[in-house]
Amino acid sequence: MALMDLILWRHAEAEEGSPDIQRALTEKGHKQAKKMAQWLKARLPEDARILVSPAVRAQQTASALMQDFITVDEIAPEATPQAVLKAAGWPRAGGTVLIVGHQPTLGRVIGQLLTQENESWSVKKGAVWWLCNRKRGNTSETILRASIAPDLL
Repeated sequence: MALMDLILWRHAEAEEGSPDIQRALTEKGHKQAKKMAQWLKARLPEDARILVSPAVRAQQTASALMQDFITVDEIAPEATPQAVLKAAGWPRAGGTVLIVGHQPTLGRVIGQLLTQENESWSVKKGAVWWLCNRKRGNTSETILRASIAPDLL
């Protein structure tokens, strides 16, 4: 029985420069975001909550979905995995939550949920990792439902 889906979407390719929070997507980044948005739109439930970092590149990535989203300061660059999971309400909030954020934070969230270790997994720019929390008997487990990068779409 699924309790909650957590979708982690790393922002697409962004320009170099500073300040970091103002970095915008490159032309390639806009294409990556559009491809992944099309893939997500076909699969996201209508009631999915979309939470996005305040960084320009994350905002632009999420905008490719053409759906309402909430900007959440707690998932900005350098956020902790705990802050991301708390913002999502994992695993008790139920439903589906899409987080648009940053490396290495998203990789650390994945490492914690899939291995219970403090390791960081590599997440390509523009890629999505779809995790599900479910109950089996008295045990709660995290399942990887999908992991896909925009170059595979």
